[in-house]
Amino acid sequence: MFMMFSIATIIMILSIVVMLIASLLSKKSFYDREKNSPFECGFDPKCSARIPFSLHFFLIAIIFLIFDVEIALLLPVIIIMKYSNMMIWLSTSMFFLFILLIGLYHEWNQGALEWTN
Repeated sequence: MFMMFSIATIIMILSIVVMLIASLLSKKSFYDREKNSPFECGFDPKCSARIPFSLHFFLIAIIFLIFDVEIALLLPVIIIMKYSNMMIWLSTSMFFLFILLIGLYHEWNQGALEWTN
């Protein structure tokens, strides 16, 4: 037990030392004008490269990813159906679908699914 504790301590100290050395050596200059400018083959940019990003599009993309993962979680439920008790399978599946429908209803009520305002 003492041997495992000492090895864990040595590994922890070594990791901290390596992270400190890496953070000290990787300091970058944020005041360099050329590094902060957008890259366009040495030419002056024609327009701003820092255009505003649509937050509504980002929220819809996040909602899509969440529901995509939930569908991926639903696919194995069909395969498990023939190996499990039907009542337990049905109650678990309905509970999971109920939670998904509550989430969808909440997003719909908040207006997050509408593309235009």
